[in-house]
Amino acid sequence: QVQLVESGGGLVQAGGSLRLSCAASGGTFSSNAMGWFRQAPGKEREFVAAIDWSGTSQYYAVSVKGRFTMSKDNAKNTVYLQMNSLKPEDTAVYYCAARTHLDFRENYYYKSSYYQWGQGTQVTVSS
Repeated sequence: QVQLVESGGGLVQAGGSLRLSCAASGGTFSSNAMGWFRQAPGKEREFVAAIDWSGTSQYYAVSVKGRFTMSKDNAKNTVYLQMNSLKPEDTAVYYCAARTHLDFRENYYYKSSYYQWGQGTQVTVSS
């Protein structure tokens, strides 16, 4: 089973950028679809972005579309989340997650469709 470790979080001013990485080990990373979710204090974990197994199709939450870009490098067993034009409301713990490609297009935004999660990385955006 794939193991996931996120990195790249930190403190940034509004309007700034960060790039999150999620390194995978074990399992068959290249055949997995991947997702990014986030959880702010006192709120539910919410969908941010997802990418199919090949890295050719990406999906985004409305709140981040046009500002965030997700990519997948199967040669490096890593997915990335490039976050630009950050806002204070983007402050949260960001988690990457792995799932199979089965029914990916139908339910990529469901937390329950992901079988493995990383430990999370904190992103704080100051105003």
